[in-house]
Amino acid sequence: MATIAAYMSPSVGHLYPFVGVLLELQARGHRIHFRTLKREVPRMRELGFEVDAIDPRLERVELDDWRSRPLREGLLSMVDTLARRAELGAPDLQSLIDAVDPDLVITDINAWGGAVAAEASGLPWVAMSPYSPFVRSSGLPPPGPGFRPDPSSRGRLRDATVRRLVLDPAERLMVRRRNDLRARLAGLPPLASADELFRRPDVTLVATAEPLEYRHDDWAPDLQLVGDTSWEPPTPMPTWFDEIDGPIVLVTTSSEFQRDSAIVCTAFEALADEPVTVIATMPAGIQPGIRVPANGRLVEFLPHRPVLDRAVCAITHGGMGVTQKALARGVPVVTVPWGRDQFEVAARVEHAGAGVRVARSALSPQRLRDAVAQAQGMRAGVEAVAAGLAAAGGPALAATLVEQRLRQHAQD
Repeated sequence: MATIAAYMSPSVGHLYPFVGVLLELQARGHRIHFRTLKREVPRMRELGFEVDAIDPRLERVELDDWRSRPLREGLLSMVDTLARRAELGAPDLQSLIDAVDPDLVITDINAWGGAVAAEASGLPWVAMSPYSPFVRSSGLPPPGPGFRPDPSSRGRLRDATVRRLVLDPAERLMVRRRNDLRARLAGLPPLASADELFRRPDVTLVATAEPLEYRHDDWAPDLQLVGDTSWEPPTPMPTWFDEIDGPIVLVTTSSEFQRDSAIVCTAFEALADEPVTVIATMPAGIQPGIRVPANGRLVEFLPHRPVLDRAVCAITHGGMGVTQKALARGVPVVTVPWGRDQFEVAARVEHAGAGVRVARSALSPQRLRDAVAQAQGMRAGVEAVAAGLAAAGGPALAATLVEQRLRQHAQD
C-alpha cells in the first residue's frame, strides 16, 4: 500500500470534502500523512491520520476579498492572498515530503505553494477541488461572474467584454505571481495561462457532478468530476434540535469570513412569521447585532446533515459544499452568492433548475421569502441533481482515480 502526503489550504470549507476522499484511501490500506489547520489536528488524528498543523503563519494570511466588493477587485485580492500564502506553503509541503518520502502527493487546489512543491518533487500528483475550478470550457461563459450560458451574439459580446475588463487582469496577475513562485522556489519553468497552471497536476478531482455541473467535453482526462465527497465531524446535536416540531429552513454563511451576515439577518426577518424553524450556522463566527426571532436558532457550527434530513429549503451563501450537500439530500436551495466561486455555484443551481438565485444587491425579506417559496416548487430539478450526485461515485471514484495514478507511475 502507498504512503500519501496530503496538504490543505487553511480553509475548513475545503478540508471536509478533502477528508471524505482521504478516509476512503485510508480504508483501502493507504497510509495518510496530512497537514491542515491547527484547530482541526486533534479531530483528524481521531480519524487515524498521521497529522500535524500547517505553518501557523499561513493561518494569519487573511482572505480579505470581502473588503473589495466589485468582482475585479475581489478577484485581484484573492490572487494576492493565495500567492502570499504560497510563499509559506511551498516549503511547508516540501518539509512534509522530505519527512515521509511519499509515493504520491495530494494538494488542495487553493494551496498554490503546495502545487509548486508537488510538481517539483516529480512524484505522482493529484489535486482536489471542492468547487468548479476556474478553467475555461468550450461553449461556456468565462468562469467567475456566474453568467448563464448564452451562445447568441449578444452573449458572446458580454463574455468577451467581461473577460477583457475583469477576468484577464486577474489572470495576468495570477500567472505572474505563480510563475515567480515556480521559478524562485523550485526552478520550474513559466507557464502561459491560468488554464495551464490548473492542469499541471496529473489529475484534479472536482467534487461535483452533472446535472449540477455543466457538461465539459474538454476537461478530461486532466479534470475529473467525482461528485459529492463531503464529510462531517460526528458532533452530537443539541437537545433543542429534537424538540423542533415541524419543517426546518437551514441558513448558512461562509466558513472563511466574508461579511455575509446579512444573509442570516434577512432570513430571520423574512421567515419570522412562517410556520418553520430557521436554523442558521455561521462557521466563521457569529457577528454581533443579529436579532434572532422566536422561531430561529443561531449557532456557529452544527452538523448540516441531520438538519437537512428535516429541511424543506436551504438558504446558502453559494458555497459549493453546503449547497451540494443540500441538493444531494433532495433539499431545494436559495443561493445568495457573496463572492469568490459562489457566483458560479449559483449559476449552476439555476442551470439545473434546482433552486433560485437572489443577487446580493437585491436581497430583501420579501425577495428572500418569495425565493424560498419558489424553490420548494422545483422538485424535478432537485431530484435530478440528487440522482446525478448519487451516481457520480463520490469518495470511492476519487480514491480509484488516485490508485490509477499510483499504478501508472509504477509502470512508467
